[in-house]
Amino acid sequence: MTDLRTRLRAVPTLTGNPPAWEPAESPDTPHALFVEWLLTAIDEQVPEPCAMTLSTVRADGRPNGRVLILKNVTDDGWQFASTSTSRKGEELDTSPYAALTFYWVPLGRQVRIVGPVEPAPAEESARDFLARPVAARAEALVGKQSAVLTDRSDIDVAVKEQAERIADDPELVAPNWTLYTLRAEEAEFWQSDQDRRHVRLRYRLDTADGNAPAGWTKEMLWP
Repeated sequence: MTDLRTRLRAVPTLTGNPPAWEPAESPDTPHALFVEWLLTAIDEQVPEPCAMTLSTVRADGRPNGRVLILKNVTDDGWQFASTSTSRKGEELDTSPYAALTFYWVPLGRQVRIVGPVEPAPAEESARDFLARPVAARAEALVGKQSAVLTDRSDIDVAVKEQAERIADDPELVAPNWTLYTLRAEEAEFWQSDQDRRHVRLRYRLDTADGNAPAGWTKEMLWP
C-alpha cells in the first residue's frame, strides 16, 4: 500500500492559470487592488470567491481559524459578521486583531490581510442582519453557536421557534449580531508560478508622528 506521504506528493499543486499582472502598476492602496482581484475571481466564476479564512487569537494565546464570508470592502476595511457571543466574537473582544486569507485556486492567487478589528455601530449591524435569509436569521437568533449539541433534532425545534418569531416580527434582530471591520495594516498579494518564482507584493501602512496613518508603502518580496 502506498504511504500517505507518497500519495500527497503525487497530488498536483499550483494548477491555476494566473492572469497577467504587473505589480508596479498596482493601485496605491490594497483595498483597490483587492477589489480588482475579487471581481476577476467573480467574473472567472471561481467557486465561492467571497469565502475567506478568519484567524483570531484565543485567550490562551493560541491561534484559531475558520472559513466565513466577506460582506464588503470599503476604504475603511474588510467586513464580516458574527454574533459577539460566538467563539470568534469572544476572541475578538479579548484580542481585537485578526488575519484574513483568500485563496482563489483557479487563478493561482492568494491575498493575506492583517490588522485591528472594530465592531460597527448597532444600527449597521442590524441592517446586515436583516439582509440575511430568514433561515440564517433564525439560526443566529437561537444563539447557541459552538455550544455542545446532544441531539440534532434540537436544531430543528430551536430554528422553527425562531422562524415563527421572525414571521411575527420581521424586523427582529439578534441582540449580539455584530458587523466587524478589519482595518488593514498590512496586505500581501501573491500570484503563483509553477517554477516557484511566485510574485509577491506587500502593502505596509506607514505611520506619521503621533502614530497617525501616513499612507501605504508597496514593496516586492522574494518568493
